[in-house]
Formats: sequence, C-alpha cells, structure tokens
Amino acid sequence: MTDIINSISALLWGQVLVYLLIAAGLFFTIRLGFIQFVQFPHMFKVMFGSRKCGGDEISSFQAFCTSLAARVGTGNMAGVAVALYLGGPGAIFWMWLIALIGMATSFAESTLAQAYKTKDADGNFRGGPAYYMERGLGKRWMGVLFSLCLILAFGLVFNAVQSNSIAAAFEVAFDVPKYIVGIALVIGSGIIIFGGLKTISRFAEMVVPFMALAYLLVAIYVCAINFTALPDVIVLIIKSAFGLEQAGAGAIGYGVTQAMIQGIKRGLFSNEAGMGSAANAAATATPYPPHPASQGYVQMLGVFIDTIVICTATASLILLSNQLVPESGVLGIELTQAALQEHVGDWGTYFIAIAILFFAFTSIVANYSYAETNLMFLEHNSTKGMFIFRLLVLGMVMFGAIGELGIIWTLADISMGLMAIVNVVALFMLSGVVVWLSKDYNAQNKQGVLPTFDKDKHPKLAKEVDPNAWK
Repeated sequence: MTDIINSISALLWGQVLVYLLIAAGLFFTIRLGFIQFVQFPHMFKVMFGSRKCGGDEISSFQAFCTSLAARVGTGNMAGVAVALYLGGPGAIFWMWLIALIGMATSFAESTLAQAYKTKDADGNFRGGPAYYMERGLGKRWMGVLFSLCLILAFGLVFNAVQSNSIAAAFEVAFDVPKYIVGIALVIGSGIIIFGGLKTISRFAEMVVPFMALAYLLVAIYVCAINFTALPDVIVLIIKSAFGLEQAGAGAIGYGVTQAMIQGIKRGLFSNEAGMGSAANAAATATPYPPHPASQGYVQMLGVFIDTIVICTATASLILLSNQLVPESGVLGIELTQAALQEHVGDWGTYFIAIAILFFAFTSIVANYSYAETNLMFLEHNSTKGMFIFRLLVLGMVMFGAIGELGIIWTLADISMGLMAIVNVVALFMLSGVVVWLSKDYNAQNKQGVLPTFDKDKHPKLAKEVDPNAWK
C-alpha cells in the first residue's frame, strides 16, 4: 500500500504539478503585467488600511492573518528542513521561484474568491474555488470535486501533519509523550473550532503577527552572528539549484531534479499559491478598498511573507549550522531544532518547540475553517453534518500526534496535488475575469479615487455574483 501511495505522489509531483504550477504562475504573471513586481509597494499600502470593517464583520487583515495562520506552520519549519535533506540547498532557490511567480496565482484565486463570495444565514461571507467554479463556470461538479479534495487535505491530512510536528518537537525538547501532546491539542483545537468562523479570525489576528515576529527576530540574530558565512550560503543555494557543485552529468541531472521537485513541493505546501486554500480565507473578508482585487493584493503579500521571508529564515538557520548531513536520518522539525541548538545552545530546542506549537496550532484551526466552508458548499449552506465533521478533524489531530511522519507527508502531498490541479484548471478558465477585475481596480486607483467594485460595469459578472454579497 505504501508503495502505491508513493508512486501516485511521484507521478503527481514528478510529471504533472511541477510544470502546471510554474505554467500557471508564469501565465498570470504575464497576463497581469508582472503585478507582483510592479505593484509590490501597493501590497503594503493595502495591508496598512486593511483593518477597516464593521464591528461584526471580518476585516481584510483578519482574513490575511487567518490565511497566514494556515500558511505559516509545519511547512515553514519542518517542510523546509525536509526539502533541504531530500533536495539539498538548491531546493531553497526553487522554493523562492515558485513563491515569486506564485504570488500572481495567489492574486488571481483570492480576487475571484472575493468576487464570487456568498453570504450565509449567520451573516458570514463564505467563498473560495468551489464557489467560483459553480458561479463563474456553472460547473458545480467541479466545485464538489475541489471541496472533497480540500476537506481531505486541510480538514484531515494537513491537520495530522501539523500535530505530528508539534508532538515530535515537544518529545525532543521536553520529553513529553506524543499521546499527551495529542490530547492537549485536541482540547485546545476543539475550544476554538466549536467557537465558529469569527472566533478563528480573531484568534489568528491575535497570535499570528506575534509568533511570526518572534521567530524572525531569532533568525535575524543567528544571521547576524554568522554574517561572514551568509555569502557562502547564498552561493551554495544557487550552485546546488543548477547542479554546479556535482561531479558528473548523471549526478547533475538527478541533483537538479530533486532540488526542483522538493523545493516546489515544499514551497507550495508552505505558501499554498495556486492550491485554492487561502482563497477560502480571502472570501470571508469585507475588503477595503471595497473591491475584490484589494484582497488579491493582501493575499499576494501573504505568499511573500510566508516563503521569501519565513522559509528563508529557517533555511538560513539550517545552512549556517553543521546539522544538514545526508543519510543521517535527521530531518523535519528535529533538524531545525538541532540547527538552532548549535547556534544558541539548549534553549534553541525549547524555542523551536514553542514556535512550532504556535505555528502549527494556528494552522490547525485555520485549516479547519477552510474545510468548514467547503463542507457548507457541499451541503448547500446547511450545518447538519458539522458536529460529526468537527469530531473527525479532532480525531485526525490525535492520529497525527502519534503517527509516523513519512506516510503522513506523502498523503498530504497527494491530496494537495489533486486540489491544485482542479483549482489551476478553473483559474485558467476564469482568467479573463481576473484580468478585468485587476484592470478595473488599477484604473480607479490611478485616477486617485477609492477603488470600488461596480458589478454592473461587467454584465456577465453582474449575473454571476451574489447580490447579497455585492450590493
């Protein structure tokens, strides 16, 4: 069974997704006029004004924190370590590349999620790929397929991955049995999950900025005390990415392939660009400026912070140490802990354990919110199956804490890959709407007026969007 699962993962990532995601990123980068580079300062401008919303609404900043809570987790700390161990230092280059071009893809999916969002019976905005597949393409079957993949990936498998890393880190740092950590995670997750969508958003807004800043400060300190070695690390990443340090053509080809696959795979797991997951958080916001594209800019910044900033911080910790040893068997969160311990002493192990607790725990509750939205899509906004589903989610959290890393990571790769394929196909089909929304927003911004979405400017779009969501 394990061999079959590994073969499916290898097919998806070795033959299909690497090329599909790069193609999507390049396609939207070109069609949107290199938006992630040209409009880079504007991303921050929108972010600084994104806390504006009504008292009972979810702001763009809260939606951003929710998506960042899902993004910033195991992928940033354990996933980077796995990529370095399996793909070598060159994997980091490909992680950067998929992030930079993936920013355009993230803009596309988040903008569409905002445009096609709906309002549920409790007054919450909900949306995401399943909704724009149904409303924008008229293909509910496609939305159903995506929802099933997302529920499997984020509701179940990814939460097992997150709890696995927390349990492993606490076992190394504090010698706490994994089952004890699992029980604690189930209780903590349950309290927030049963509190609903707004509780999750407020929790993310409170925790995510703090935890990201603390981790970055430690990484900056490590880089500062090792600043003379930083140029060598950058050269090593570049050389390894293109196989310049290997001897022999066969070794070069294999090394580059492994670096590319591992970098793109773990980069996507971390930043989720093109996967369609963060779009679910983007849809919950009451955006400011009141235009779908403004949330596109906010979520695009999330990809940059997640991969270019936080993943690079983890890679620096590891590559500036002597802990990356091929065939040693030390990978995942244990490798990150060992690296920081080398730099700062024993407290580094404890710090990583606490950091992964915050990173991964917020990912669990944010991942659940994505799955909840897609379950409601399947049930036509009914909440009948919600209680049972919440129990299943908590069960997977427990399973992940006591399970083995290898098979869990592989299952995560497969479910993530299937999600991404369905979503990217939909993005290509709706690319015209993305381009129109981007041009409409930028034209208003250039005129010096507050970009405001007027659905009547686009007759086809006016018929497809929810009139209660965009009045």
